[in-house]
Order: sequence, then structure tokens, then C-alpha cells
Amino acid sequence: MSAVPESVASSSAFRPSEEDVASVHAWFAEYDAHAAKGEIEKMADMAMYPLNVVSDSEGGGAAAQWSRESYVESMKHVVGDGGDVRMESVRTPIFLTGNLVVVITEATFTTVEGAQDVRYADLLVKVGGKWLFQTMVQGGWGENL
Repeated sequence: MSAVPESVASSSAFRPSEEDVASVHAWFAEYDAHAAKGEIEKMADMAMYPLNVVSDSEGGGAAAQWSRESYVESMKHVVGDGGDVRMESVRTPIFLTGNLVVVITEATFTTVEGAQDVRYADLLVKVGGKWLFQTMVQGGWGENL
């Protein structure tokens, strides 16, 4: 095996500060606020395109790349106009480096119809000091990709 570049080897030494973790939680608070209000264009502003979307179905894994337009169209069906939805979540950020973080979310969405538990992951990438989501991963959407 050839030598791993020093920049790759040293990335394993990264340990996030409280500020790093807080910046990820602040990003999600902003994103969730936009989702609650049905502000899909503002949600779309928080992504890096093409956006990778990974899921599965009974047939196995599925993946797609979405443009901004694809994302907006899909979120119109998922988020709609926002409305009377309460979301409680626990997010666990796993920093790969200071610019890459995988975030696992365990959440409960409550509407007038009842509550739903979900688990999903997002890959956030820091560009120009600002977090953007680049990959969304959640089971069960494969037939829609």
C-alpha cells in the first residue's frame, strides 16, 4: 500500500471545540425554522449542489444527485407550507475534520395526525466558513429517487 498523504493522516487528529459543535446545532436550528415555516427556497440556500441523496427500498440501496430545482420540487411535497408540526430531535455530530461533519438525527415529528419517529443522517461541508448540507441519507425513500 502506498503512503497516505500527511493531510489525510493528520485529519484523524481533529477534535471539535464546543464552538464547532455549537455551529452545527445552530445550522440545524436555522434549517428547522425554515422548514417549520415552509421556506423551501431558504432551505435550498443552505445546500451544496449537486446534492447527494441516498436511501433504500425493498429492492436495496438507491442514490441520486439533485439540482437545486430538484431539491425544491421534492421539498414542496415533503415540507409543503410548513404548518402545525412539532419536531423534537437529538442530533449527534461526528466530525471527520473541521470542515466535514456527519450528523445523525433521531427525531419525532408530531402533527394533528399523530407522531412519527425518524432517523437520518446529513453530511455538512464548511465552505467559506459556512456550513452547507451536501448529502442526505434516510431509509425508505428509494422508490422516489
